[in-house]
Amino acid sequence: MTTSTHHGTEEWPTQLRLPGQTAAPEGPVDMTMMYVMHHAFRRDLARFAEAARRTPVEDRTTWELLEWRWEVFAEALHHHHSGEDAGLWPWLLAHGTEDDRATLEAMEAEHAEIDPLLSACTQGLQRLATHADEDARAALAVRLAATRDHLARHLQHEETGAIPIVQRLMTAPDWKRLEEEHFSKGVSPRRLLVLVPWVADELPVEVRDRLLAEGGGLRLVWLATRRRYARRDRAAFRYV
Repeated sequence: MTTSTHHGTEEWPTQLRLPGQTAAPEGPVDMTMMYVMHHAFRRDLARFAEAARRTPVEDRTTWELLEWRWEVFAEALHHHHSGEDAGLWPWLLAHGTEDDRATLEAMEAEHAEIDPLLSACTQGLQRLATHADEDARAALAVRLAATRDHLARHLQHEETGAIPIVQRLMTAPDWKRLEEEHFSKGVSPRRLLVLVPWVADELPVEVRDRLLAEGGGLRLVWLATRRRYARRDRAAFRYV
């Protein structure tokens, strides 16, 4: 990541700005992967909310693909939120001020509000993958819209409220240690075969290429998986 912002003798990374992102606070920590994940979450929930309204209730094949695609999204979101709850928020609470506490505790509370919405959406998609149930489709459309809106508010709050705290309290080595322990850890090679093409989808080409170049063998994974993933993804969202 190029650096251009200076603070005394310290050189700060240029922060990434992606479509839909609400802020990119300056500081010593390169938040690229955080913003890339936020981009993927926003992208997916917008697609799912529209797919629930447009996909014919009797098209079982597409609902089965949507159920698969939801599992990809939900597992990525769960892993991301678990890393924040177990690692990031506790670290910031331990090092921050009393004024920081309200924001950080709100982050945890917002995760807890989103969890039941995710579970309800999972149940709705499972139902529609096996039954042509118009009532279930109507309920799912409402739940997906609510999940999209809740997560959008949470990501905005995180980008405008919590990430400035990260930038004020953490150094780049602090972030690297936390990221390795709570975000990168536990992602199996098999999981990477789905996560790499998933996270790269709809990223600006220059961002995608830089991300894949910095990730060791990630470009090879992407080249090996992108076509099959794209075919299944297009089929799942064929009515969007």
